[in-house]
Amino acid sequence: MNEISDAVQAACGMVWSLDPELFQIVALSLAVSVSAVVLAALVGLPLGGALALARFPGRGHAIALLNALMGLPPVVVGLAVYLLLSRTGPLGGWGLLFSPLAMVIAQTIVVTPIVAALTRQVIEDLWIEYAELLRSLRSGMTNSVATLLWDGRYTLGTAVLAGLGRAVGEVGAIIIVGGNIDHVTRTMTTAIVLETSKGNLALAMGLGLILLSLSLVINAAAYWAQEFTRRVYG
Repeated sequence: MNEISDAVQAACGMVWSLDPELFQIVALSLAVSVSAVVLAALVGLPLGGALALARFPGRGHAIALLNALMGLPPVVVGLAVYLLLSRTGPLGGWGLLFSPLAMVIAQTIVVTPIVAALTRQVIEDLWIEYAELLRSLRSGMTNSVATLLWDGRYTLGTAVLAGLGRAVGEVGAIIIVGGNIDHVTRTMTTAIVLETSKGNLALAMGLGLILLSLSLVINAAAYWAQEFTRRVYG
């Protein structure tokens, strides 16, 4: 019990004193996760919008597949990216394995289906409301998607925040493609796994406190975004 209380005190001290090692890990985690979410939004928002408005054979199967990919196991994504980027893989010549960029690629693959699926649902709901107006204006597919994405920007912010929450807490994919290399690819989640196994509870708990705080902030931001949308747009 004394060991745990000492670890808690040490963890709080590290956070309070802005321990360089701890915050270097936090900074890398945020850089990787935010980069992945930005890329996922650039792909997922227009993809979800297009899928909401487009009508083509097999659309139902495409939507079902997209929804299924929301639960894609991160370790499977990590394995697939590892095979692509390994020396014997098709992209091995790029030398990206065990780098932050490889982690960004893996997290982007994990997050994109989440953003796209949530976007599709939001845009479909907006299309029901604005379909007649957009048709009367003879708005094409691209303009209609862009208009609805802009109109639903506050609600879609919740989708992006959901993706960020998934990225920040992800460990399976990035530990495979990043290698958990100290000062290179070590993030909060991978460091917590490593330091706990080593018995370094102070650093693990310090990172855990920051990760928990970030998760609470992200979820609170998503909640207030929903509340703001509900109050403004009814």
